[in-house]
Amino acid sequence: MIRYALACADGHEFEAWFRNSDDYDVQKDRGLVECPHCGSIEVSKQLMAPSVRTARKTEATANSAPDFETLARQVQAHIRSNFDYVGEDFAREARAIHKGDAPERLIYGETTAEEREKLSEEGVPCAPLPAPFAPTPPKKAN
Repeated sequence: MIRYALACADGHEFEAWFRNSDDYDVQKDRGLVECPHCGSIEVSKQLMAPSVRTARKTEATANSAPDFETLARQVQAHIRSNFDYVGEDFAREARAIHKGDAPERLIYGETTAEEREKLSEEGVPCAPLPAPFAPTPPKKAN
């Protein structure tokens, strides 16, 4: 995993993690890297110093741990607001978007580990959401 310091055209600074530097380039080219503050996809890498762990830094970090529950709720809200829920059609829809047979958009849904592996082998970008960050599916209309 690699962490990049990023900024949007409006000057909002943020960080994001990617599997490798190629993943960043692919996602940026597809318009999938966006500012969490304003939603802009005009994002660029910023200069970033390497992180060196020291005893002093470790102690300071332990005392200033982020509020994980608030962060998880913010991620869930961002996904609900910016991604289309496709339910159990996730694998089919992700393939269609990847092949250009469906409009490109951000999606989330459910799939099996086996299907996720097949998507990965086909070069379809996808990753499971850790449970604390996964929003609950929208309720079905009666």
